[in-house]
Amino acid sequence: VFLTAFFASKVEHESKHCNGKGFQRPGSSAFDRVYTANQNCGHTYPTFLAVLWCAGLLCSPAPAAFAGLMYLFVRQKYFVGYLGERTQSTPGYLFGKRIILFLFLMSVAGILNYYLIFFFGSDFEMYIKTITNAISPLLLIP
Repeated sequence: VFLTAFFASKVEHESKHCNGKGFQRPGSSAFDRVYTANQNCGHTYPTFLAVLWCAGLLCSPAPAAFAGLMYLFVRQKYFVGYLGERTQSTPGYLFGKRIILFLFLMSVAGILNYYLIFFFGSDFEMYIKTITNAISPLLLIP
């Protein structure tokens, strides 16, 4: 919520510094960058929430929460990088993709474990939690 409010305030700030009314401001590259960065972050937010929720519920809450906090930090880095040159936002974008992939894989592992329990009676929950707890600090490596 705070991140979305920060992005919206940046869009509003750039909007006030540009001439014209509405969002159609030809030639305002600063506003275009801020507006595009805000839209990009807004479009990825539902996917992030879905995989975060699934990973935390189906696999392990602690690594999912850590990855979620890292993702919010990375989106902030992406947004601020987008305000400069577009190449400055690339590391934040790639880092964010890696975190979303980690959360997605956690979700898949949780779903597979559920079906293994359901069909075969084999529970690999402790192994999965150990692996995700060991891998989640690796998300800090850029």
